[in-house]
Amino acid sequence: MSKTQVNDIKEGLQHFHGTEMFYQIPLLQTRFTDGLKYLAEVAECFWLITDTSVIAKSLMDHSRFITIDFKRLSRETQESKGYEAEIIYSDGNDNILEKHGYRVTDFPLDELRLYFVNDTLMLPSEY
Repeated sequence: MSKTQVNDIKEGLQHFHGTEMFYQIPLLQTRFTDGLKYLAEVAECFWLITDTSVIAKSLMDHSRFITIDFKRLSRETQESKGYEAEIIYSDGNDNILEKHGYRVTDFPLDELRLYFVNDTLMLPSEY
């Protein structure tokens, strides 16, 4: 994906405040917002919605509010850890609940934060 396309995605994400519609992953009963639907379509990352929903749901006993941080690692860190990106789940107070490494990813952004609250995945601006 080109730098222009990545910038277009970042620009597009800034337009979401609240949501007009909720979408659902039927098997998981997880809802997601307009902003996440937009992201999944333009970045072709429906896997991100599914993966983060499964893990966040499993952590609901630890916290009712979960922050989800996707981060692409630097080359040096990739070499030492053996994976390209990681997703860190925390309780919103910097208490890490779980981490998942991804050996390979085609996700175009270097970092992204999501919230998971009341079985709903959303952008921070949609909270």
